[in-house]
Amino acid sequence: MSVLRFLCVLAAAAAALVGGGAAAAGAGTAPYRVHTLFSVECQNYFDWQTVGLMHSFRKAGQPGPITRLLSCTEQERKNYKGMDLAPTFEVPSMTLHPKTGDWYPAINKPAGVVHWLKHSKEAENVDWVVILDADMIVRGPILPWELGAEKGRPVAAYYGYLVGCDNILAKLHTKHPELCDKVGGLLAFHIDDLRVFAPLWLSKTEEVRADKAHWSTNITGDIFGTWWISEMYGYSFGAAEVGLRHKINDNLMIYPGYVPREGVEPILMHYGLTFNVGNWSFSKLEHHDDSIVYDCGRLFPEPPYPREVKVMESDPNKRRALFLSLECINTINEGLLLNHGKHSCPKPKWSKYLSFLKSKTFAELTQPKQLTTKSLEMMEDVHEQKQDVGEPEKPHPKIHTIFSTECTPYFDWQTLGLVHSFNQSGQPGGITRLLSCTDEDLKKYKGRDLAPTHYVPSMSRHPLTGDWYPAINKPAAVLHWINHVKTDAEYIVILDADMIMRGPITPWEFKAAKGRPVSTPYDYLIGCDNELAKIHTSHPKLCDKVGGVIIMHITDLRKFALRWLHKTEEVRADMAHWPKKFTGDIYEGGWISEMYGYSFAAAEMNLRHVISNEILIYPGYVPAPGVNYRVFHYGLEFRVGNWSFDKAKWRHMGVADKCWVMFPDPPDPSTLDRSNKDSLQRDLLSIECAKSLNEAVRGYYRKKCLDPNSLLPPTRETRHPPSLTTPTQKAPDLPTLRTPDHETAGEITTARKIGKLDRTEVTRQDSEVKNETNELSPPEETNQAFTSMRVWIMGFWAFSIIGFLVVMYVMVSNRRGQRKRGKVYKPKR
Repeated sequence: MSVLRFLCVLAAAAAALVGGGAAAAGAGTAPYRVHTLFSVECQNYFDWQTVGLMHSFRKAGQPGPITRLLSCTEQERKNYKGMDLAPTFEVPSMTLHPKTGDWYPAINKPAGVVHWLKHSKEAENVDWVVILDADMIVRGPILPWELGAEKGRPVAAYYGYLVGCDNILAKLHTKHPELCDKVGGLLAFHIDDLRVFAPLWLSKTEEVRADKAHWSTNITGDIFGTWWISEMYGYSFGAAEVGLRHKINDNLMIYPGYVPREGVEPILMHYGLTFNVGNWSFSKLEHHDDSIVYDCGRLFPEPPYPREVKVMESDPNKRRALFLSLECINTINEGLLLNHGKHSCPKPKWSKYLSFLKSKTFAELTQPKQLTTKSLEMMEDVHEQKQDVGEPEKPHPKIHTIFSTECTPYFDWQTLGLVHSFNQSGQPGGITRLLSCTDEDLKKYKGRDLAPTHYVPSMSRHPLTGDWYPAINKPAAVLHWINHVKTDAEYIVILDADMIMRGPITPWEFKAAKGRPVSTPYDYLIGCDNELAKIHTSHPKLCDKVGGVIIMHITDLRKFALRWLHKTEEVRADMAHWPKKFTGDIYEGGWISEMYGYSFAAAEMNLRHVISNEILIYPGYVPAPGVNYRVFHYGLEFRVGNWSFDKAKWRHMGVADKCWVMFPDPPDPSTLDRSNKDSLQRDLLSIECAKSLNEAVRGYYRKKCLDPNSLLPPTRETRHPPSLTTPTQKAPDLPTLRTPDHETAGEITTARKIGKLDRTEVTRQDSEVKNETNELSPPEETNQAFTSMRVWIMGFWAFSIIGFLVVMYVMVSNRRGQRKRGKVYKPKR
């Protein structure tokens, strides 16, 4: 029997060899030998990362060998304890440059690859090389030929923040700036390409690192301004020099904490940034000198368990992102646990967490992942040919409207105004609110029902720089929506929350096309005319002074959104050019960086706008004769006589958690002076804008709150006017919102003590508001309600008297009956 089994195994092995040869032959030049490399130094910081990467590499079933390129000085090598952590190829340290003396540890990556190619025998027996960073977790096999890599066309992950590929930096450091690809992270190379490219990678890194004149953030995108990412630019510029064009993939690699796109299964996690799960968080920088690899039984703090995450997050996409974060840290901890066991550490005491790491559940969660069709989708070539702007459009393409807000009362009432006016305007397609909130704010937020909503992580406090700049949420939210929401719309209309729509905004009416977005003029963006544009875009002459309303083809928006965000970050970081003389910003606080980010990003992509003066008007401005404006933008204070409205005064006034609180009504149109036609048209538009806001709030309260004239008693959830107690009291009108400085518009508030209770009456003078489709009840209804109440009270009294008489009659009848039976009746008190 044993002989038979041996023969079967031998036959199977022979069949495998034959099959493998046939496959290789059938594939022609497509290789199957792959080798993985990663670069580290002799430090505790890289040792625990090495343990995590090596453990995940084995679990993922990655074929071929892996080699750690270890860069150490002679002194570091003498004291180093981690030689057995991974298969290692030692590389001379370039941390302190031997010629210039420049201290730059990141240069060890290209230097290590060059040294391995020249001196390693393994490099002579490989066809494909996968290059990773130490701070990565492998989730599934990374096979270059399956990813779509070809000789002359390596595959890489997208690093969109490498803005130096678009500006003077690329022109200075490569003869072919048009070939500069913004890539890094995951690299899959044919060995022949790598041999030609690696020396240039190293030399370009040295060249770029020495160019201190161009270290600034606005040129490199390096938020620290220390030129730490010189090695990344050395890679991109070196590849451009040898003519290597990358197949760029933005799906294969993900940062823990980010939400993967629908249908995408990332096979690589890069934990270069801080990530959170509830109140738990992890940052690699907090463990820079951590000797956790050599401390028996010690692991990183345990994260929440999967069942806790299911309770914590109901949104399936966000929950999926949290599970990826759990998988990342748990894989590292599992690797540390196994490493401790290999080094004769005592068996750790039982704990719930250790039991979980050894459980079947965890094994199933971390089993090797397979590539999906979506994962293999490549980004469109960054340097594709210009689109034909004359391409004919469909007569009526689908459109969708989006606007960005935050979890604050200030945006809640604006949301009501915009959504209500959207529904009245006849705008085709749907509308989505992009709601940017921190986790803490979202827990307390009460305005979830105000609009169809896509939730977005808040960027108000920049996760890397700590810069407080809420306006960046607009491009960040658009990017998040583009990446996470499926839409069949061909055109996207982008508005601000502080707008009221008066009519439809369509691409076919305003002549939008691919490569030709539509927008409205923002003439105060003087940075398009001065050195600001020259610094932040390689095409300053293409900078358009636009904003407010945007109509853009979805294809353009998919490419544009990330540039919009990065340019906003770049301009915001350029504090030297915040003054009014550069930006036109009267506050000189960099607040309009997002607007310049939009214009500069559009210039970089050669997006020339159709600029229309007939879409938007500010209330308070004199309209052009005969123009039917589609949008009010009430970003500035406007007045009609003694009445005025300034959105900034209502920053802290909420509507989602109240009932029947209204803005002061504007004057009645019949009271306006009609002697000046321009002033009349201006004031009529201002009144229309204010009325639309109040009508939107009223419409919301009609659905949410009881009628203020209703007799039903108030509940805890909704506020109502105080009940009438005497026939002389009048039913109160709707209360009016107070401005922060407590100025009132016809509002009288009195407080009276009745016994031990405090009662507050709120009355105001409310002018009659009429709308084309809905009218408020006329004042007579208040009298009718009062009359009905008086009748009800009289009926109640009549019923009470009749009831009392009936009771007395029954009692008297009982007494008479008792006396007739001869019983003694003694009344008692």
